[in-house]
Amino acid sequence: MHDSTPTAHEQALEARLVELEMRVSFQEQALAELSEALADARIEGSRNADLTRLLLEDLGKVRNALYSDSGEEPPPPHY
Repeated sequence: MHDSTPTAHEQALEARLVELEMRVSFQEQALAELSEALADARIEGSRNADLTRLLLEDLGKVRNALYSDSGEEPPPPHY
């Protein structure tokens, strides 16, 4: 007759298998969370790049307005 109770070696192997399955599950969850965080960071980076570009364009317009050719403006009153 064959004894159906698992041996200590089989129990140890089963415990290791369960532990490895749990680790893989946690790693899959962590990988999914990291992937989502990376996607969010890329979107935010793209938004920041767009905003920076717009701000630099506006700054250029302000500089042009401040330092425009003074020949177009009337002379100051003391002339």
